[in-house]
Amino acid sequence: MNKACFLDRDGVINEEVNYLHEADKVVLIPGIAEGINRAHDAGYLVIVITNQAGVARGIFPEGDILLVHREIERQLALAGAKIDRFYYCPHHPDYTGECKCRKPSPGMILQAAADFDIDLKSSFMIGDRPSDVRAGENAGLAASYLVETGYGKEVVSRGEASGFTVMATPLDAINDFISRGQ
Repeated sequence: MNKACFLDRDGVINEEVNYLHEADKVVLIPGIAEGINRAHDAGYLVIVITNQAGVARGIFPEGDILLVHREIERQLALAGAKIDRFYYCPHHPDYTGECKCRKPSPGMILQAAADFDIDLKSSFMIGDRPSDVRAGENAGLAASYLVETGYGKEVVSRGEASGFTVMATPLDAINDFISRGQ
């Protein structure tokens, strides 16, 4: 079986831009390429799990998500890094009804596990919102981290990170998990 590092997208891989849908606004989080390479070097697949409710809300068409993903891939490639797969949820319960893929539901993680034969007990999640951490917990991952990039710093300052493992950056979270020898 494979093991994976699951990453939220906005605020973890790229700088938070409210409803990012324009490729020219993609700016990578410092150290993310190094973290992705560290995960790959340690034998982890790197898989993005992202809610993209802007589609359900009519803010942007679904095709814009793919353009942003291509730009992220392009910028990471310049730094010698790559994402193994992107999964996204275009739904929002107020607009499209409930779904099984929107975080904190574990649907996207479980789909990736089926697609890549991933051992969830040897895998971990990194996100900047409680829903990211809870998705990892709901999927039965070995660990889930809240990082203080994106919305994470606000979550911590509001006292909403109680019970979560908090790290300053995604690179710190990747290094912490790998150093545990998981």
